[in-house]
Amino acid sequence: MKIMEILYIAGFYLFASMTVISAFVVVLSKNILRAVFALLFTLFGIAGLFLFLHADFLAATQVLIYVGGVLVLLLFGIMLTQKVVEADIRTGKIQFTPTLVAMGVLFVFLLFLIFQTPWNPKGTADFDQNQFGEGTTAGIGTLLMTEWLLPFEVASVLLLAALIGSVSIARTRRTTE
Repeated sequence: MKIMEILYIAGFYLFASMTVISAFVVVLSKNILRAVFALLFTLFGIAGLFLFLHADFLAATQVLIYVGGVLVLLLFGIMLTQKVVEADIRTGKIQFTPTLVAMGVLFVFLLFLIFQTPWNPKGTADFDQNQFGEGTTAGIGTLLMTEWLLPFEVASVLLLAALIGSVSIARTRRTTE
């Protein structure tokens, strides 16, 4: 077994365990600030797993949007609101039956996906060290600027219209209050 293959497998398990453990901390934490920091590690772990799937564009987007934007905004919101930090976020009421049904359905769905997915169809003997050099960002950029230019522009104009509409609605409510 080559050293790169060992590092590759160790890195995958490192990111996978970081994601799972920090996700459990998010779910089980009583302190909302601690849960947000654990969510930060969860999102980083997911970005790392995207890299192992050779989806570098998704990994960069994950880090820029979720970690860099949404999570920092959430942290500022929590830190600027004093009562939220001290609040107990547990409801005290646990609903086992709906949770078990949802978890069972999700578990069966995940098992179906795991057994239907062709994991590493080339096998570990065909481990290609040059596959790290290949990326999806250049291909996505080329497709967005050539074949998918019109839908890309329409989506951006639609998002801009939604943003302007939401600002307009928020200002109208603020002036009426």
